[in-house]
Amino acid sequence: MKRIVILLCTLATLGVNLAGAQGKFSGYVFGDYFYNVGKDTAFSKLSRTVLPGTKDFQAFQIRRVYLTYDNDISEKFTARFRLEGNTIASEGGASSVASRLSGSSLSQLYIKDAYLKWKNVFSGSDLIFGVQPTTAYDISEGVWAYRSLEKTIMDLRGIISSRDMGLALKGKFDDGGMFQYWVMLGNNSGQDDANNKHKRASLNLQIKPVKNVIVDLNGDYISRADINDPASTTVPKATKSNDILTYSIFAAYNDPTLVTIGVEAFMQQTQNGEVDPGDATGKTLKSLSALGVSIFGYYWFTPEIGAVARYDMFNPVTDSNYPAAPTATLSGSASYPYSLSRNYIVAGLLFRPDKNVQIMPNVQVETYQAPRNVPNAPSISSSVTARLTFYWVFL
Repeated sequence: MKRIVILLCTLATLGVNLAGAQGKFSGYVFGDYFYNVGKDTAFSKLSRTVLPGTKDFQAFQIRRVYLTYDNDISEKFTARFRLEGNTIASEGGASSVASRLSGSSLSQLYIKDAYLKWKNVFSGSDLIFGVQPTTAYDISEGVWAYRSLEKTIMDLRGIISSRDMGLALKGKFDDGGMFQYWVMLGNNSGQDDANNKHKRASLNLQIKPVKNVIVDLNGDYISRADINDPASTTVPKATKSNDILTYSIFAAYNDPTLVTIGVEAFMQQTQNGEVDPGDATGKTLKSLSALGVSIFGYYWFTPEIGAVARYDMFNPVTDSNYPAAPTATLSGSASYPYSLSRNYIVAGLLFRPDKNVQIMPNVQVETYQAPRNVPNAPSISSSVTARLTFYWVFL
């Protein structure tokens, strides 16, 4: 309850201070009634899972509240300030779900966006400074359009953060906007803040060859602190790089009034992120690779009734020789022994009784591959959650 009071007081303060300013408020909310139909008892040993909680757990929850204020400072400058309230959902376990319901469904409140945009800093390009979206999946999330059902795959699996503090340049190469670019340098906030000297650099290229078709290419490089080389005999030990490089591609046909079909794929490589499974001494490092693919679509039978579906495949460790031993990684990107590929499906019906309201009965399913190279490894049953999701725009 305390967090809701803080949120209401914040909103009231903003309303008083910004009343009469040349700007616009906007906001939305989504939440659900959910029921965990199926869950394996080994679920708590899994890493990077999607569906928290135990079997037969059920509850009502508000998953996210956005309040955004956009202000036109002048013809050249605009600013955005956005607050987000959401639930905290750590990986697996009943306690993570219970924490959502202790006193209030809103367990976290923070600043989502706080940035200044200098429009047309030079012809066709904008300069943006502050807390802002990263380049990785802001475009694909807009086309997917159902963040109310689930995050896009890279956001869902924690591959790249959705926001960062930094400086970006965003624009187009041609007058028609067929070729666009987005380059950003950020702090890599929340991932490697030691002395704040390690940064993120990203480049996004977008192509719109014909109406309703979009192709998006993204590269993201994260500089991280070096790690000790386990084979080193010097004092202090020699070090090796542990930087992360992520490539992704997204393509879609997007007609949001009728039908949208999209596919997104990524590969992430962490330098010297795992011990070579072929090295019995455990002293040889090699790159750790993760891979993911997402296919989605939705179709409106009428302006009020539609259907949506999505399938994700995610493998946090692509090495076929990857062992079960906890020493197999140095990057902390996987847990053991249940850390291999999993499939995720979400499907539902769409009801739009009002242009600003959607009600979506849906089901989520996650399946898990049995661990490789683990004798007599137990299989893990699928996780299944049924939901009735509500989404509304209130400003």
